[in-house]
Amino acid sequence: MTRYLLLCLGLLLAPPAQAADRASLTGQHIVGYQGWFACPGDGRPFGNWVHWFDVPPHAAPRVTVDMLPDVRDLAPEERCPTPWRDRLGRPVALYSAQRPATVARHFAWMAEHGIGVAAAGRFGVGLTSPAAQAPLDRVLDNIRAGAEAHGRGFFVAYDISGMRADQFALLVADWRALRARGLTASPAYQNHQGRPVLLVWGLGFRDRPGDADQALALLAALRAVGPVTLVGGVPAGWRTLDADSKPEPSWAAVYRSFEVLSPWTVGRYADAPSINAYRESRLEPDLALTRARGQGFLPVIFPGFTWANLVAARGGRAPHNAVPRRCGAFYWDQARTAGQAGAEMLFTAMFDEVDEGTAIFKLAPTPADLPEAPVFTALDADGCRLPSDWYLRIAAQISARIGTRNWPDRLPMLLPGGG
Repeated sequence: MTRYLLLCLGLLLAPPAQAADRASLTGQHIVGYQGWFACPGDGRPFGNWVHWFDVPPHAAPRVTVDMLPDVRDLAPEERCPTPWRDRLGRPVALYSAQRPATVARHFAWMAEHGIGVAAAGRFGVGLTSPAAQAPLDRVLDNIRAGAEAHGRGFFVAYDISGMRADQFALLVADWRALRARGLTASPAYQNHQGRPVLLVWGLGFRDRPGDADQALALLAALRAVGPVTLVGGVPAGWRTLDADSKPEPSWAAVYRSFEVLSPWTVGRYADAPSINAYRESRLEPDLALTRARGQGFLPVIFPGFTWANLVAARGGRAPHNAVPRRCGAFYWDQARTAGQAGAEMLFTAMFDEVDEGTAIFKLAPTPADLPEAPVFTALDADGCRLPSDWYLRIAAQISARIGTRNWPDRLPMLLPGGG
């Protein structure tokens, strides 16, 4: 007889929604919210489908996501029809973050599962023209409204990927404009140490723009706009200036200048042994150093990883389900490891990123919910029958434990096979 996943009461019932603490990142479960998905009719300037498909000139669109969202909760007007049908003959739909109702729904899910704060992705390459910036502004407006309506916090997270160092001034001008229009005065805008939070992701990575002097100049210019707590989305090798970090000693001053450091760990380990190795070689020494010099430390955790369709659209090859989720155990092991090491805040990458298969929102649970082609990864890929909101339920358990040492070695559930 097939043994299905047995859920304990703690995962069946998420903690009741409470207003998030917007005064501090300490004790918070933060999720990255990319918000970059758009559909035909959304007024995007660069193609009808954004991030769902790559639409090259004069060619058929190529899908660029490895997992599909479960949109059954979405109202009909929120759904974007596709040519696909799932294996039971039902139409397959997608969604757009350009639509306020859908973003508000996502924030309702965060509230339901105790997720306190969303980092609103804002991509520097989108600030190069008014046409490119308009969709970013709509998403940010939607995020603000969703956070305010559901008692969540949010903050801006700039990503410098694809920029040139001589374009860093665009970030400063944008931050000045956002503050001038009252964004940080929102009752939902997240603060830490008495100042609004701003995350800058990408400085110091070997494959991202800028040298140390340019990075320090950018951070100084952002501070000159007004009081701010700067969070650095930095390489995993920030402390030792190796691995994914640029090696020049001058980068140490850049990393030291942030009030909070958040090393990027997606792809840095893939199973329990490598998580433990990362804890010994990086996580615990990182925590010790940041504590000694009074910096906050925000570890990144992720549920799994798969980007075969995205890589194929770019002309390459990658395996599906490259970093298996192991029915949620991979996600839990990272949270537990960071919590037991003493982390007082956690960042989940990501809430909504199905491009690289790191999303934790509601996802298609079985192959029956997916089209025959192209190939997608369902939640049951690792042999567990799971509900579509399974990773939100795990996120609720993580949220409830941050800042405590109450981290069971295994997920609070029983796995198939007597686990």
